[in-house]
Amino acid sequence: MTELKRTKAALAVMAFLLAPALCRADTAPAAAAPAVAIALPSAPHPLMLPAGPALKAEEYKEADVWGRIRTGYAIPDISNALVAKHVTYYSSRPEYLARISTRANRYMFHVVSELEKRNMPTELALLPIIESAFNPQANSSADAAGMWQFVPGTGRDYNLKQNTFKDERRGVLASTDAALTYLQRLYTMFGDWPLALAAYNWGEGNVQKAIKRNQALGKPTDYESLADLMPVETRNYVPKLQAVKNIIANPAQYNVALPVIDNQPYFTSVDKTSDIDLTIAAQLAEMPLDEFKALNPQFKRPVITGGEQTKILLPQKNAEKFHLNLAQWGRALSTWTTHKITGAKDSIASLASRFGTTPEVIRQANNIPERTRLVAGSTILVPKISTSSGSDIAEAITDNAKVAFEAERARRPARAEKLSRSQRFKANVAQLKTHVSKRTVKTAAVHKKSHNG
Repeated sequence: MTELKRTKAALAVMAFLLAPALCRADTAPAAAAPAVAIALPSAPHPLMLPAGPALKAEEYKEADVWGRIRTGYAIPDISNALVAKHVTYYSSRPEYLARISTRANRYMFHVVSELEKRNMPTELALLPIIESAFNPQANSSADAAGMWQFVPGTGRDYNLKQNTFKDERRGVLASTDAALTYLQRLYTMFGDWPLALAAYNWGEGNVQKAIKRNQALGKPTDYESLADLMPVETRNYVPKLQAVKNIIANPAQYNVALPVIDNQPYFTSVDKTSDIDLTIAAQLAEMPLDEFKALNPQFKRPVITGGEQTKILLPQKNAEKFHLNLAQWGRALSTWTTHKITGAKDSIASLASRFGTTPEVIRQANNIPERTRLVAGSTILVPKISTSSGSDIAEAITDNAKVAFEAERARRPARAEKLSRSQRFKANVAQLKTHVSKRTVKTAAVHKKSHNG
């Protein structure tokens, strides 16, 4: 090792040991983190950070993922009243940050690793704290979904498939790749990370309009100068990230204890070759269904469709169990198929009877609300029967399937039973007698009135 490298390694280790933000010294270091590039002070807008000489694994290790994030901070800090406000908010709720951190434990190693591969600032790994509290099932009033909160249109722009069977805006791998690609594009567009982040929240078109407005007025177009033109949510967006960044940089200063996130992959991807039920996949992996769904939140139905191109995520130890149990399974992996609604005769009750299940099972599998009925043209999941037990659901079906429903119509009164010929004759006679009787009474009443008059 050269003397220069020894000096760099010593300084790095010293900084690591002295920084109050880092984890306890008795935390055992995990596998070495990928080499990170540190932004130089002279780089005002780092995107592709300068690649200096990488330290060897035995020379320098981060204790956990939080340490890797701190090492890769590269976005220029901002300091204003909004940042102070949000620092106070988050630091006064350590239990909230602890819950988010525990949830983030599944995803953070992957996110940080992807940022480092692209030489992007690692504090961007904290953005899902602001967006979704690291909840891939999060939804917004604007129909944004997932950990990175993509709206449907932007999701499609970045190849996130959205159909009846899955929503890749929620998928860990696909949504992270799309979010980082989008952020890189925004940075290239604006040349400034705060403006890129504002555009991620507000939309690039709105940020461009704000820039043009200030340019027309001869005013500066940096983030701070444009903040007053932004809606409240966007105006607070970058300060929130800065506040979290400050706390993660030095949690002890704010009396926050961060759960350790091990510096090693939480999950691995597993190929599948045929349709498989979520419950069976979790069973083969020997893990709770809720935990399986937390790693594979993009699947919206009780069956995972698609061939080898569809992967599932499992913790490493569960992936090994999955492969072992799969080899010994010997039964069908999927218990579902599809059925297309052709008309009113395909009621949920009749379908349940036809496919040997209950209306409640069909409604739950297809997210059909109570007191609604399916509209013709809908494609729904139904249990497999013996005649269809060997086939997977075709990709063309999953890509184009639609489910539509409408309120159930009020039932019409039951029709009267058809009368026989003799019954109709008797009914007519009775009706005629009633008519004659009423007319006789009316005539007598008129005659009596005339006589009395």
